[in-house]
Amino acid sequence: MRVRGIVGGLVAATAVLLLAAPASAHVSVDPSEASKGSFTKVAFRVPNETDSANTTSVEVNMPEDAPIANVSVQPVPGWTANIETRTLETPIQGDDGEVSEVVDKVTWSGGTIAPGEFQDFDVSLGPLPEDLDQVEFPAIQTYDDGTEVRWIEEPGANGEEPEHPVPTLLLTAAAADDEGGNEAAAPISSESEDDDSSNTLAIVALVVGGIGVILGGLALVRSRSTSTRTS
Repeated sequence: MRVRGIVGGLVAATAVLLLAAPASAHVSVDPSEASKGSFTKVAFRVPNETDSANTTSVEVNMPEDAPIANVSVQPVPGWTANIETRTLETPIQGDDGEVSEVVDKVTWSGGTIAPGEFQDFDVSLGPLPEDLDQVEFPAIQTYDDGTEVRWIEEPGANGEEPEHPVPTLLLTAAAADDEGGNEAAAPISSESEDDDSSNTLAIVALVVGGIGVILGGLALVRSRSTSTRTS
């Protein structure tokens, strides 16, 4: 009974470590922050959250109330980007003067994201609004079984995250080096991927450490039991 109690406690501790890993992922903007008024590159990160269907289409809408003058996409192997534009009633200032036609939405199709995988869709944006603290990019993810997931929900009144939160880019005060329309100093997606790799290695190390604790505990208990019987 004593052995079972120790083992049970160690297993429970390891389970807690496993649960510390993210339970699920959402369509998101990476990095999640950029400087106000800057030009920046972001990745719309799209994970497949199902067990039996492939993602075949991803639609990302640009902020309706905060039009962005310059939007360009980076080619993604196996995917085709369809860009739709809209005409503004009041032109806005772009990098090369006034702009009256802006990108309304981008739809990627032709490729697949299998269960357990994700895909980054890189976009260059700018200049970002200077009078807002964040901009939202409503997205629609479509699977080959006909399922459509709309990532458009706002946080609850108490700040609780909804089931399908809208991808959001937080806007921070421009640093001195960013003034004049220079590239934002926000980290690019390659650095974020390094962080993700570090987090994954840390989780693996915790799990392996937990297993080691269990095996060590079993060896210690068995050693004590053997010594008691010998005595």
